[in-house]
Amino acid sequence: MSNIRITKQFAFEMAHVLKGYDGPCKHIHGHSYGLFVTLIGEPISDPDSPKKGMVMDFKDLKAIVKSTIIDVFDHSLVISKEHEPKLITEMQERFGKVNIVDYQPTSENLLLDFAGRINRQLPAGISLHNLKLRETATAYSEWFAGDNA
Repeated sequence: MSNIRITKQFAFEMAHVLKGYDGPCKHIHGHSYGLFVTLIGEPISDPDSPKKGMVMDFKDLKAIVKSTIIDVFDHSLVISKEHEPKLITEMQERFGKVNIVDYQPTSENLLLDFAGRINRQLPAGISLHNLKLRETATAYSEWFAGDNA
């Protein structure tokens, strides 16, 4: 049988701040993100499976992305652990849903994080092919498994 790619789109709102950046993104600001998740695999051929003909049920993909990314990052502030501890504590006290990450929270680094989170949840025989993270209407980053083999 042949491999097929399937893609599901997700949307979430998130703020971030880029420590040491030499432009306006050094200030806390937010985006309406669009995340496109593409998987690759062979459609299920088991005649007794209710998922026959599917690479993966879109409902199952949605559950993975929702629990590992959307529930974690939506309506949160993402800040690098390299910020001063006092500032991080103040952000947590003031804003509540603050994600402290061990990287500069650029769209590129977010994709690396997201790829790892999704890959750990995929069933055998299905692979993450690529991710696309749209940060603005005119700017996005992409991650491809083939580029990282």
